[in-house]
Amino acid sequence: MEDVLADERIPPHPDPREVTLQQVLEALVDPVRRGIVTRLRDSAAAIKCGDFDLPVSKSTATHHFRVLREAGLIRQHYAGTARLNTLRRDELDAVFPGLLDAVMDAERARV
Repeated sequence: MEDVLADERIPPHPDPREVTLQQVLEALVDPVRRGIVTRLRDSAAAIKCGDFDLPVSKSTATHHFRVLREAGLIRQHYAGTARLNTLRRDELDAVFPGLLDAVMDAERARV
């Protein structure tokens, strides 16, 4: 029963093959969202939403995570009450080869 409830809380995730390049680029244009993606790219494990030190309110952070999820960039799931995030790197690389690396490398070069 508990697994059923957890499944009901998982938000919908698009198939990356159905996401447009425009959606991905629009999601990555925001520096807060690029920061989230960079941190997920550099992490070997899923990261809780609350573990990101973001310069925005909780409601704005929720919006940023939703944009990334709807653009097919991240996958969200629950572990207990925590919403965990992972980068959908392999799936995105299959549809947009090299895009994430190019964007993230360009971001690092600016810092």
